[in-house]
Amino acid sequence: MPKIIIVGGGIAGLAAAVHLKSGAKAHGKTVDVLLLEKDRRAGGKIITDKIDKYTVEGGPDSFLPEKIWTVNLARHLGLESEMMSTNDQFKGTYLYSKNQLHALPDGVMLMVPTMFWPMAKSSLLSWPAKLRMGMEMFIPKRKTMGDESLAEFVTRRLGRECLEKIAEPLVAGIHTSNPDNMSVLATFPRFVQMEQKSGSLILGMLSAMKTRPQSGPPPKPGMPKMTFFMSFKNGMQTFSDKCVEYIGKESIRLGTGVKAVEPRGKKYAVILENGEAIEADYVMLGTASFDSAEMIKGFDATLAAQLGKIEWSTSATVSIAFRREDVKVPLKGFGFIVPRVEGRRINAATYSSTKWSFRAPDDQILIRGFVGGGHHEELVNELDDAGLVKTVLEELDTIVGIKAAARFSKVYRWVKGMPKYTVGHLDRISMIDRSLTTHPGLHLIGCSYKGIGIGDCVHEAQIAAEKILKE
Repeated sequence: MPKIIIVGGGIAGLAAAVHLKSGAKAHGKTVDVLLLEKDRRAGGKIITDKIDKYTVEGGPDSFLPEKIWTVNLARHLGLESEMMSTNDQFKGTYLYSKNQLHALPDGVMLMVPTMFWPMAKSSLLSWPAKLRMGMEMFIPKRKTMGDESLAEFVTRRLGRECLEKIAEPLVAGIHTSNPDNMSVLATFPRFVQMEQKSGSLILGMLSAMKTRPQSGPPPKPGMPKMTFFMSFKNGMQTFSDKCVEYIGKESIRLGTGVKAVEPRGKKYAVILENGEAIEADYVMLGTASFDSAEMIKGFDATLAAQLGKIEWSTSATVSIAFRREDVKVPLKGFGFIVPRVEGRRINAATYSSTKWSFRAPDDQILIRGFVGGGHHEELVNELDDAGLVKTVLEELDTIVGIKAAARFSKVYRWVKGMPKYTVGHLDRISMIDRSLTTHPGLHLIGCSYKGIGIGDCVHEAQIAAEKILKE
């Protein structure tokens, strides 16, 4: 019976363990799975705190059902009835520009306009910028296929103002990174494919909208409808906790840090921080690339150096509650995002209790602000919790006009919490993959490599687990 050790109890490690346990039965095999997590809890950045009557998300507050692997795993775990749709009667995205909030025009798909009149009537962009975006259909496609930054790509196709006022704040909220050095091939390969196939992002997006599959049959009675974002009634930690339950506590060791991984013949020894060594046939590293580099540098310094080239960003989420009666201004949409050119100290804010049900009492409003990640990361390192709360309150006053006193606050810091897929990222991943071929049985999973979202982490973990099961 093969022994498989998974290092790291984030969603990638958990998904891998679930797949190994369930997939072994399908393959007619038995496997010995052990998951090691240095913290006292599993789930990684997925953390939901129940504080008084608030449900507070420290990390991701949702998943994208378009990445069907998350939905399938939730269903496999028996969580379909626990999934929760957004309150789409309130949906809308607003951008802060020139001292006011502007609605993102209807028909803008990420940064690509697909409808004329909403864009023409929008106060967000200048007329020269609108005309420049409309001219995108006549911009020739790039002749070379090498990587370029997202900033270069958007400026070339849609103009500088589109980059600064729409693309940068939208993608910064997803990747907590700076488009000036973000790899377009690694982060938005679909846009590169559209340019090459259709010669235009606008034409490519319109074609994709016409040919996209229908949404399918309506959900079964009692099951939630699928909205663009989905969560769980009791918070995202429902997902990771259910993974833990499925895996079984006997297969998980918490508070167990790993110091090194060493090849021993055709097997590996996982050396714990307490000096204990555990032998395994397969090792899956679901830790951040810089932590994985430390673990393997003793037997492959080249691979460790390749992992060390992946950069990371630091950010914080700051959740603050107000009495509803104290908020004298309307809160439109699900929240707002802030372009870097505006020089503000927060990147975005989500009206958590508007976007989701069951997040705060009816007479309270829960808002989550985002600091760092792409710009002003120093605030996360320099300010204490009170300072971060004060900063977010001041920005909410300036941007939205909220002058109410906070009834509750909670800060979560994510130091080096999100990888940056900078220009050349796919080449680096190719080199890492080639290096891994010399170490059969060693697998790297998680957000460091081939996708930062929950769905991507689940998918890549399942692929790696399936490879092991088929050997």
